[in-house]
Amino acid sequence: MTFEKILRQNNLKVTPQRIAVLEAMDQLRMHPTAEEIRDYIQKKYPGIAAGTIYKILDILVEKGLVNRVKTGKDIMRYDGMLEKHHHLYCKDNEDIIDYFDEDIDRILEDYFRKKSIPGFVIDDIKLQISGRIDRNN
Repeated sequence: MTFEKILRQNNLKVTPQRIAVLEAMDQLRMHPTAEEIRDYIQKKYPGIAAGTIYKILDILVEKGLVNRVKTGKDIMRYDGMLEKHHHLYCKDNEDIIDYFDEDIDRILEDYFRKKSIPGFVIDDIKLQISGRIDRNN
């Protein structure tokens, strides 16, 4: 699907700036920070202001096209992967790795279907597993 089509399907005006942000999210797959997205875009399109990029990221998050992910050190990163997945967070280098496991999805969904949280409606469940990459395996 093209970036233009994604924007139109979400009732967003198609602009070069929005396309640039979606392109950056597509190219910077390892959960970039807003600053990394900004740097990527400004190398290619120096006329796009940083404030515009940050506003577009907020709009994309609001529309559900991008998710915010916080690291263990409270650094905000962005995730353009919309398929159901979880994250492995490496404490050593701050990497966030997408982790897909249908068994975990099923276990978590079954658990919260049986045991609801009073006064709270669950929209989504995302698991972030913290640890370190084992270089010996």
